[in-house]
Amino acid sequence: MSQRLRFNDILALGFMTFALFVGAGNIIFPPLVGLQAGHHVWWAAVGFLITAVGLPVVAIIALARVGGGIDALTLPIGRKAGLLLAVVCYLAVGPLFATPRTAAVSFEVGLAPFLSQGVSPTLPLLLYSLVYFALVIGISLYPGRLLDTVGHYLAPLKIVALGILGMAALLWPAGSPAPATEVYANIPFSKGFIEGYLTMDTLGAMVFGIVIVNAARSRGVNNAALLTRYTILAGLIAGVGLAAVYISLFKLGSGSSVLVPGAQNGANILQAYVNYTFGLSGGVFLAVLIFVACMVTAVGLTCACAEFFSAHVPLSYRTLVFILGAFSMLVSNLGLDHLIQFSVPVMTAIYPPCIVLILMSFTLRWWNNCTLIISPIMFVSLVFGCVDALKGTPFLNLLPEWVAHLPLSAQRLSWLPPALATGALFAIYDKFGANHELTIRS
Repeated sequence: MSQRLRFNDILALGFMTFALFVGAGNIIFPPLVGLQAGHHVWWAAVGFLITAVGLPVVAIIALARVGGGIDALTLPIGRKAGLLLAVVCYLAVGPLFATPRTAAVSFEVGLAPFLSQGVSPTLPLLLYSLVYFALVIGISLYPGRLLDTVGHYLAPLKIVALGILGMAALLWPAGSPAPATEVYANIPFSKGFIEGYLTMDTLGAMVFGIVIVNAARSRGVNNAALLTRYTILAGLIAGVGLAAVYISLFKLGSGSSVLVPGAQNGANILQAYVNYTFGLSGGVFLAVLIFVACMVTAVGLTCACAEFFSAHVPLSYRTLVFILGAFSMLVSNLGLDHLIQFSVPVMTAIYPPCIVLILMSFTLRWWNNCTLIISPIMFVSLVFGCVDALKGTPFLNLLPEWVAHLPLSAQRLSWLPPALATGALFAIYDKFGANHELTIRS
């Protein structure tokens, strides 16, 4: 008989989901947006919140409707294409980018400021990453305890710490906004929209869906309708929490130009603000906050990746936890700046087809052949997403000149018009051309 979650367990599930999301990127990117956007910060914030809050919540709802797994969400595009997309998503939010980034951020914000001047961070980062991922591996080996470990203990600690930081940012800003950088002065909304990609929250939602469902199942919930309801509630709770965190961090960043003018790293902005507001004790507070925030996200990502790959390779869950943890540890030693540099073009390329897949999953009943509709739109969005990605790399010169004249090219959203046009054409064919062929054959 399927159990029902108590109110406290539903809250814990929501807190766990929130805690899984709020990791490295969620904390370091909003302050940078706030600082660089200046007086245009709230236009940039709207764009950022769409891709960093709205889309992840929608993704969780979409996953809940199909049972919580990315494999079910990708069914309309075929098994092979769906598996390829899933592998890319899991690798991106797992050992290649997001998981190593949690260690790099927690080190740079929490420990690096306490190192003596002139000391190379290479060895300290290596030692830190060894301890950090030993803890990640240890907790990830027991995924059935996530709701207790994260939902009831670590998540509330993270929420209290973020609440203190958020209230400080709203009540005691360091100064007034500085003039916006050129790109934020011209296109604040679309720039914020693209910056939201870097949190990887939408990809994380596609990965965390099964973690949330399994956490509910660990409490004896087996009814599909109840699992869907609890997963959606968890996503909504997490979305409200994420929005509150981001808004406070935008405010923190927008007033910090007097502390770190021209900063290019959100970690430096956070460190400067906390030292200014709380003094030396603030540095310790921030170190603990970032460590807990990043650790929880790293555990969730490691659990999700090990769960996924154990179903597709001849290795056990526990073995994969060790492999993923060790690989993430090695990658984290590239350092934060390099990890961000490598991740930006990849996120710009793969986010568009993921957005298409998530949004189109709500329209499956509209079409005679959903594969005919979704696959071409995703392909077109991927192609133009790759074009947008190349604009921020040394390979920009390889692009033909006409690319610069595409609609929304300056905003790095040139994938959107072709995707909409492709969708319209194939929708017309699905409604009229496909029906006509069926009539002739019959």
